[in-house]
Amino acid sequence: MSATTKPVNQKAWFLILPVILCVAFSAILPLMTVVNYSVQDIISPERRVFVGTEWFTAVMRDEELHSALLRQITFSLAVLLVEIPLGILLALSMPAQGWKSSAVLVTVALSLLIPWNVVGTIWQIFGRSDIGLLGAAFKAAGIEYSYTGNATQAWLTVLAMDVWHWTPLVALLAFAGLRSIPDAYYQAARIDGASKLAVFRYIQLPKMRGVLMIAVLLRFMDSFMIYTEPFVLTGGGPGNATTFLSQYLTQKAVGQFDLGPAAAFSLIYFFIILLLCFILYNWMQRVGTTPKEGAGHE
Repeated sequence: MSATTKPVNQKAWFLILPVILCVAFSAILPLMTVVNYSVQDIISPERRVFVGTEWFTAVMRDEELHSALLRQITFSLAVLLVEIPLGILLALSMPAQGWKSSAVLVTVALSLLIPWNVVGTIWQIFGRSDIGLLGAAFKAAGIEYSYTGNATQAWLTVLAMDVWHWTPLVALLAFAGLRSIPDAYYQAARIDGASKLAVFRYIQLPKMRGVLMIAVLLRFMDSFMIYTEPFVLTGGGPGNATTFLSQYLTQKAVGQFDLGPAAAFSLIYFFIILLLCFILYNWMQRVGTTPKEGAGHE
């Protein structure tokens, strides 16, 4: 019998042509412009000198950049360590069905609707000791709190603000993963007499692996590019305590108008995010995939 092949219509590629054009104008062309700036010394709009990798070398030797990178990595890891477990716990405690489930979902998602600059303003007022609830509570408890004067408190306040703003995203993703688990798994667990911890360990957590991978990647990328919230809340201070990579880049490009070093820094910043996301993705792909002997029911 002769094998039959399904005809392929190459005209279907025209359907994604608008997407390709949008990506070209919104991402590829700006990226090529940044690459062009990173190898030139822009003296004026009419005068440019090719400098090769000079700006990359200067940026890699910048001690302030090293400090900002360390603060950024520490902050992003802290965000993941707090928001992922907290989001899972929140999803596990949410009602599964009925009007209560809908009401809780809407309530949990409220913080995601607030613009980033408004979030910074809210926490700026919230942390003040004269009119803010958080600052007044610390003051009444006899705790000296000042996110504008204490570097550690400023860093922790930015972390708390990010946790408040973005933990609901993790919770909603985890909730969607939980709802996709068939009831047959829970019925089998009840028949075997599995504990709640065993159900979470061997049923819920493995089935949520896909959505948790998305949550980790989204939260890592977003936290690694955080700018508006700490800029509005602390302005990067006190000192450089909350000056993360994006704000340091803005100071280079806009404040000092060093377009060459800023462009080189932008490319390094871009590749750092790609590399760390690649490492995170591959690590999460391997987590929980190795079968363990004796992993029976508790």
